[in-house]
Amino acid sequence: MAAVRAAAKKVDWTTVTAKLKPETVASLNAFRRRQQELQKTVQELKDQQTSIDFDAYRRVLSNKGIVDEAQKAFAAFKPASYDVTEQVRIIEQHEANAVAAAEKTTQKIQVELKELDALLKNIETARPLDQLTVDDIASAIPELDPTVEKMVKRGQWKVPGYYERFGEYKVGF
Repeated sequence: MAAVRAAAKKVDWTTVTAKLKPETVASLNAFRRRQQELQKTVQELKDQQTSIDFDAYRRVLSNKGIVDEAQKAFAAFKPASYDVTEQVRIIEQHEANAVAAAEKTTQKIQVELKELDALLKNIETARPLDQLTVDDIASAIPELDPTVEKMVKRGQWKVPGYYERFGEYKVGF
């Protein structure tokens, strides 16, 4: 248990939370806050005095038999112990699932970063629009040529939806 506490103290929470989603960070912070509150409560309970002065009660109360019965019951009291192995197993399973999901997310993000880097390089090395030719556009968008050819064969010289979207440009003299 001491090793777990020592390991928990070495965790750099700012680095961990910087890599997580905001809702995960909020959940983690709530969990940490609750755990700290419970540790504080346990420590306060450990610090409380657990001995009872039965002699003081015997002096105050006239019925000494009640005090004797209470003292016997107190001496015979054993706190209940609970088997928490099932809960620990569930927590460990949930933790393993969370780690697997985090690794999966990391892989997705790395793939996305590679794609974005390639896109950024493409944007940085692209020629300006005024230097592009029709052939450059046709090679970049191969499905455009057949569409244009089909429109020319039909005698369609207007792009569908263009005027609705941008209006008709008229020069008035």
